[in-house]
Amino acid sequence: MRDLKHLLCLLGLLLAPLAAQAAPSRVVSLDLCMDWALAQHAAPGQIAALSPMYRRYPRPDLDAGLPSHDGSLEGLVALRPDLVLVGQYSALLLRERLRTLGLRVEVIALPTTLAGISAYERRILALLGQDPARALPPPAPRTPRRDAPRLLLLGGNGIGTGRDTFEHQLIEQAGWRNYLTQPGHQRLDLEAIVADPPEAVLFAAPAAQALANGFAMHPALRRAIPAEAWLSTDYWRWQCPGGWMWRLTGQLNQWLD
Repeated sequence: MRDLKHLLCLLGLLLAPLAAQAAPSRVVSLDLCMDWALAQHAAPGQIAALSPMYRRYPRPDLDAGLPSHDGSLEGLVALRPDLVLVGQYSALLLRERLRTLGLRVEVIALPTTLAGISAYERRILALLGQDPARALPPPAPRTPRRDAPRLLLLGGNGIGTGRDTFEHQLIEQAGWRNYLTQPGHQRLDLEAIVADPPEAVLFAAPAAQALANGFAMHPALRRAIPAEAWLSTDYWRWQCPGGWMWRLTGQLNQWLD
């Protein structure tokens, strides 16, 4: 009898890790980037609800009819999730309240480099109980030529994206040089751009009539940079990191050719 109990204890210890790794069946997300990652990688029926942001900012390549929650503590608890995914900067108070109620909350750090996207997706896949090898590997790093054309990544309110940013890596990966040589996001000087215009501009903002787009529509800027030098990519691909970003580098590289 003692040997049998000992054997059962050993079996329990061996099976415990397998039980802990069982795929969750009711997963919810608390922010847009986790919505997209979950909608991209979850198995059919595994999503209990996505955040309210998913309906406001849908991806055109994903199912717009996936269930969503109202963002309230009561609504989330009523869903009885066995896994909650949230980005590192999102829903700070809500996620702690969910943890105090005993729910499993996994905080996902967003990648800060292109190479980090694969590790980011592998972790999400592993948490969902799926094969991490499904994550797309990053393309081989690329350094633009010294004489490569310069690309200005222009956002809303006249803000440009410089070096030491995620977007800068995408620009160089596509074979362009970044027009801005200073680090970080910068408020642009219209006169300086007109005096030395970039070879191309990518207006990385939604196509909408808004005051935030006033800088990009300024007549002086439009005269200095011809219409054919204003490039276009899928805007949504810039919003959250993921394997879908590799399509951006392909789109930008096509303009070089």
